[in-house]
Amino acid sequence: MEFTKSLIKGKLVKRYKRFFADIKLKNQVVVAHCPNTGSMMGLLDEGNEVFISKNDDPKRKLKYTLEIIKVKKNLVGVNTHFANKIAFHGLSNNLVKEVKNSNNIKPEVFFDKETRFDFLVEKNNHKTFVEVKNVTLFRKDKLAEFPDAVTSRGSKHLKTLIEATKKGYKTYLLFLVQIQGVTDFKIAKDIDKEYYENYKLAKKAGVKFLAYRCKISSKEIKIEKKIRIIND
Repeated sequence: MEFTKSLIKGKLVKRYKRFFADIKLKNQVVVAHCPNTGSMMGLLDEGNEVFISKNDDPKRKLKYTLEIIKVKKNLVGVNTHFANKIAFHGLSNNLVKEVKNSNNIKPEVFFDKETRFDFLVEKNNHKTFVEVKNVTLFRKDKLAEFPDAVTSRGSKHLKTLIEATKKGYKTYLLFLVQIQGVTDFKIAKDIDKEYYENYKLAKKAGVKFLAYRCKISSKEIKIEKKIRIIND
């Protein structure tokens, strides 16, 4: 996924009310939209280098959007709205080897009346559901983690993936790691033990888990390579 315009470099002042971030540019402080409603644990230290985009659409209340934060010399993509776009590009260009060479990729497909998965991938009459989770947490060097807060919605998706597996679908949960340079991934069971327990149940039921790291720059973000999942 390429950025349509060059990003602007600045410094983080603070993030507040979930949706707002004050960003210091050369001669001013601007308010940027924060398109990540999660905790953003470990990313929000004052003075962190950031990259923001600008949109001059007169209908927009905020002209700027927070896109990337630099933490511990690593770029982290924080715009969760882009996660499915990045994943779709990866699926379409065979960057996720487990589901490559598909005949059709359908986004936002309902499995039942209450739940829809991010993608339905079809290949030779076989149907595969792919659910995407955006990953921005890293508390240790080279190690990405999910989730960064308790996620009842995430647990619900795991349970529904189990149901889809029981009904004969192939199912994948793709952890999209928008953190430059990490080599491993794990479930943060100290943050959400219930999610970890549901992860184990889903794995036992046949749900496949993948972690793919992104290549991140001020020009584009795209899937780069598969990394290890190191949970028991």
